[in-house]
Amino acid sequence: MDDVIDLERYPLQAPESPAYAVLVGSCQRALAEHGMVNLDGFVRPDAVRRAAAELRPLSARASYNHRRSHNVYFLDRVEDLAANHPALTRFETSSQTLCDDQLGGTLVHRIYEWLPLLKFLARVMQVPELHLMQDPLARANVMEYRPGEALNWHFDRCRYTTTLLVQAAEHGGEFEYASALRSDTDPNYDGVGKLLLGDRSRVQVNPLAAGTLNVFAGKNTLHRVSTVEGSRSRFVAVFSYYERPGLLFSDSERIGFYGRAR
Repeated sequence: MDDVIDLERYPLQAPESPAYAVLVGSCQRALAEHGMVNLDGFVRPDAVRRAAAELRPLSARASYNHRRSHNVYFLDRVEDLAANHPALTRFETSSQTLCDDQLGGTLVHRIYEWLPLLKFLARVMQVPELHLMQDPLARANVMEYRPGEALNWHFDRCRYTTTLLVQAAEHGGEFEYASALRSDTDPNYDGVGKLLLGDRSRVQVNPLAAGTLNVFAGKNTLHRVSTVEGSRSRFVAVFSYYERPGLLFSDSERIGFYGRAR
């Protein structure tokens, strides 16, 4: 993987080395203090350009347009919340999705399945072990956000999300977030509603560059990708790793995300 990943800067191939221990420690602290880790330049510039060149024609030919109207919870209703509460404001999300079964042989897929990355992320997340997802469609996905498209405000269902930015937009397409806007014991509906009504006092922007690997704690942090502008799409790979082995989506979940169950 030396031709793809900057292993001098990020020595994932040497887990017993002092440099590896230092890297893991710094990532653990960043995740605890800021709710995210950015490994800038994780993928070498030439490799990330190759990855983008592989994905552009593939997405143009075979991606699924995932368009939906949703609130930040992806729920039709929330108990104890009136239907007109600002926290239930609905937004439009649209992207082009490539599934795992369409990514075979790509650099993105090669990175997803590289076991030293899996073991490194388990150390960073401080879990006993992580497993590649077994779902044939959902293991690794690539989302293309074309001009005019966005991933709107939401909370994640899982504790951590791992992504690799393959190509940044010309303008827009920025990762915006409000850290710890809720907790496991306090949903802070009024705070969520205040932000959705336009209060940006807690909103931060994470200026990601192509080649950056990002680990993000998004379960209680509201976040979005702003509308892409200009002539260049935003491509991001989403890597699904889980503490339990053998995880699969249901047919209804696959149809909802990908427009097909098989």
